[in-house]
Amino acid sequence: MPRRVTLADVAQQAGVSRTTASFVLSGRNDMRISKEAQSRVLVAARELSYRPNLTARGLRTSVTHTVGFLSDSVATTQFAGEMIRGSLEAATAREHLLFIAETGGDPEVEARVVDGMLDRQVDGVVYATMSHRQVKPAASLAGRRVVLLNCNAAGFDAPFVVPDERAAGRAVAQAVLDAGHRANVHVIGGHEYTDRTPDGAIAGHSRMRGIMDAFGDCSLRPASVFQCGWEPEHGYQAVSSLLSRSPRPTALICCNDRLALGAYQALHQAGLVIPDDVSVVSFDDSPLAAWMRPALASAALPHYEMGRKAVELVLATTPASDRPHLVPMEFEVRPSLAGPAPRP
Repeated sequence: MPRRVTLADVAQQAGVSRTTASFVLSGRNDMRISKEAQSRVLVAARELSYRPNLTARGLRTSVTHTVGFLSDSVATTQFAGEMIRGSLEAATAREHLLFIAETGGDPEVEARVVDGMLDRQVDGVVYATMSHRQVKPAASLAGRRVVLLNCNAAGFDAPFVVPDERAAGRAVAQAVLDAGHRANVHVIGGHEYTDRTPDGAIAGHSRMRGIMDAFGDCSLRPASVFQCGWEPEHGYQAVSSLLSRSPRPTALICCNDRLALGAYQALHQAGLVIPDDVSVVSFDDSPLAAWMRPALASAALPHYEMGRKAVELVLATTPASDRPHLVPMEFEVRPSLAGPAPRP
């Protein structure tokens, strides 16, 4: 490999001391250095293609211009990977590099990765999860500059960036109500409203609370809340069961796009047309939503914006307060939602 150009090389070519070259290249203006000497140093640095040794500088200043991005499985998930893209762009805009590591949810791996990042003196750590849930970060992160992304941790002093699930639930339900649906709206995959939010169910409970907020404002309730898993087969089974009853639903609020896919299959199998017979709305706005036919109205998870916000907070001059930073979920209006069909 070619020898790296050093500060001493720049100083020698410019005919100044190493200290003078260092002051000029670091932007110090509190020293009495002639304009002519400053110019020679800058020209020499440019001609030699000098790049500062950031590792050495980091040892002196404790600033390495690096950020650790630690996740369970975000890097290998196409949908949630938008969090990495947002984080990368925010880091690049601030002249930082992003060190990305994944643990697969293994606490032992996490502890080793965290130690590696801290040994390299990262300026901060973004601790991310693929799904919105409660976490318990490695003990060595306590007291460090950390921002939690798409998760929160009880008793851990760090800001957290999460989607505004409750507001999204209200927006989705309000869109259904505004379309004229009232008596036969069913929620697929929701959980009955409760103030107790168990681990792993934050998104479902928050979305359900928002849905109930919107219905409550109109002194209404959903016709039913079908509690189930969040995969297509669960949506198919739930909607098939609903269609065996009377009266038939006029609208379905599915708690994620995978459930909506299963709901589409059950409705099509029953010979029903979306949205002429039954409207369907959802959450997440995954790539799946726009490809479904008709395209699915869905509240988008703002993964890119969340990733960008997390890096902005972890690099902020003044550390962010220990509180949630809620990122709005925009409701994408698509043809799966229409007014209720007239009853025969």
